[in-house]
Amino acid sequence: MGPPTAPPAGDAPASPEADDGQVEKDLDALLADVQRERDEYLELAKRTKADFENFRKRIAADLEAASNRGKADLARELIDPLDNLERALAAAGIDAEAEDPLGDGNSSEEKGGDSLAHGVLLVFHGLRETLRRHGIESLNPKGEKFDPQMHEALSTQPGDGVEPGTVVEVMQKGYLVGEQLVRPARVVVAE
Repeated sequence: MGPPTAPPAGDAPASPEADDGQVEKDLDALLADVQRERDEYLELAKRTKADFENFRKRIAADLEAASNRGKADLARELIDPLDNLERALAAAGIDAEAEDPLGDGNSSEEKGGDSLAHGVLLVFHGLRETLRRHGIESLNPKGEKFDPQMHEALSTQPGDGVEPGTVVEVMQKGYLVGEQLVRPARVVVAE
C-alpha cells in the first residue's frame, strides 16, 4: 500500500461545526418526518377505532332488531291459540284475569268438571307467562282513550257516562314486543 492520498482539491475537509450543523438539520428533518408519520398513524388508529365502535354498535342494533322480529313472528303464531284458550275459559264462565279464576277459594284444587277448566287455565297462564318473559305483552285498553296507532275500532256505541272516544269494550287484546305493535287491540269506542 502506498502512502495516504490527499483529498481531491475541491473537497476540502469541512469544519466540525459545519458537520454538526448539517447533522442537526438532517436530524431535525428526520424527526419532523417521523412526527408527521406518527401523527398520520395515530389519526388512522383513531379513525379505525371509531369505525370499529360504530360497527359494533350497528351489529348490536341489528341483532336486537332481528331478535325483536323473531319475537314478533313467534307472537303472531301464538296469540291466536292464546285467544282461543281465553275464549274457552270465558265459555266455561271463568275470568282468566281474576285473582281466583275458578272461584273456589283454592284455584289449585281440582274436582269434577272443574279439572278440565283448571287445566285450560294452567295452559293459558303458562303460555301468557312464557310470552311475557320474552317481552311480549298484551294490550287491554279498556277505559283508555282510543289511539288509532294502537287500537283498531270495530264499532262505536253510545257512551253512557263515558267520554266520547273512550274504549268501552275490548273484543280482542292487542300485543306488543317492546315498542313494536304485533297486533292492534280490536275495540268498541264510545260515541
